[in-house]
Amino acid sequence: MKPRAKEKRPMNEAIVIGGGFAGCEAAWQLSKRGIKVKLYEMKPKRFSPAHKSENLCELVCSNSFKAARIDSAAGLLKAEMELLGSISVELAKKTAVPAGGALAVDRDKFSAEITRKIESEPLIEIIRQEVSAVPRDKTVIVASGPLSSESLSGDIESLCGKPLSFFDAAAPIITAESVDMENAFVQSRYEKGGDDYINCPMNKEEYELFYNELISAESVILHDFEKSGVYEGCMPIEIMAKRGENTIRFGPMKPVGLRDPKTGHRPWAVLQLRKENNGGTLYNLVGFQTNLKFGEQKRVFSLIPALKNAEFVRYGVMHRNSFLRSPGLLTPAFNMKEYPNIFFSGQITGVEGYMESAASGILAGINAARFILGEEPLILPETSMLGALSRYISDETVKDFQPMGAAMGLLPPPETKIRDKKLRYAYLSERALKSVKESVTV
Repeated sequence: MKPRAKEKRPMNEAIVIGGGFAGCEAAWQLSKRGIKVKLYEMKPKRFSPAHKSENLCELVCSNSFKAARIDSAAGLLKAEMELLGSISVELAKKTAVPAGGALAVDRDKFSAEITRKIESEPLIEIIRQEVSAVPRDKTVIVASGPLSSESLSGDIESLCGKPLSFFDAAAPIITAESVDMENAFVQSRYEKGGDDYINCPMNKEEYELFYNELISAESVILHDFEKSGVYEGCMPIEIMAKRGENTIRFGPMKPVGLRDPKTGHRPWAVLQLRKENNGGTLYNLVGFQTNLKFGEQKRVFSLIPALKNAEFVRYGVMHRNSFLRSPGLLTPAFNMKEYPNIFFSGQITGVEGYMESAASGILAGINAARFILGEEPLILPETSMLGALSRYISDETVKDFQPMGAAMGLLPPPETKIRDKKLRYAYLSERALKSVKESVTV
């Protein structure tokens, strides 16, 4: 009688493809569990259309990681990430710039700090080269982002099926000194968080002129693959404006919670500017992601009185983002059902946002390490924000799957109805953090 062959265990080594938020968090979690990591990043040998820096964790859109308070969806997610040992939250706080109630960072300092941290970890080897195919026989975390190279995207398609594309757009950045402060004022909504925003007000006549020029301005001609639709969470300002004259007045240009000291009244519409760096020399146009041609951006946005002499250091850009049809493909542990040794993390899974991407990387890293070590995966409770997000991307009952960021609506309601929204959110946050703490200590 032949002896039974020994079951093959995976080596204590993992591959991480991509050095963005998800990839860096995943690599860090693996290394902290004694797993040797080969972290592949194609920069600087090759850059995607949205990336410019050689550093890891480059921010290509906003420099804000959204609300900091724990009784908000974004703040709760970051608190959960801290419990799980997040490096991006840790270093975001270290490189933070004033942003009212939000956590925003100096993008260059943040990226440099992450890069130094990853480079200093002896179990992580950063390999600066492009990966064109996902190894099927190794423990792999694909964190290549929504702008994966054509060759890697093609291989992912053969592995997982056709990815769905959506649009993503970045807002322009201007110099602080070019803002006409005679036509602007410094204030946070409802006086929360200090004077962290520059507000550029418009009266009805000024807004109507701006609006009409915005909806008739010339946009960049899109490629065929970019014409399938617009993702709601990153909609260009000109597309949003075409839905109706007041759409952006009730959206990114809403004047609520603000009072112009010059008039003593609430403006008709307001563009907010948020700091891009600690020195306060650069500001971005909040909510003004756009696909307008560069000349049109300068012409139209300069119609806002405070921006009549605006100096643009970066114009808004638009690029293609792709994500998987994750339901039915991935588990809540972020690995594939068909290939349990292959994990995905980041925006390619259908989570939307910097911190959401980083959080998925944390969970993928923890579970890849557990897979290698022969342990059960960590499936966070649905009462936690990350647990709810991991279930959303793996929920086969979702019919029209679209990217999702952290939202209180993802969490199960309180066991006993709480009418007051503030109290309800406080309860949901307390319950979520408790459930994560219990999961981590098990």
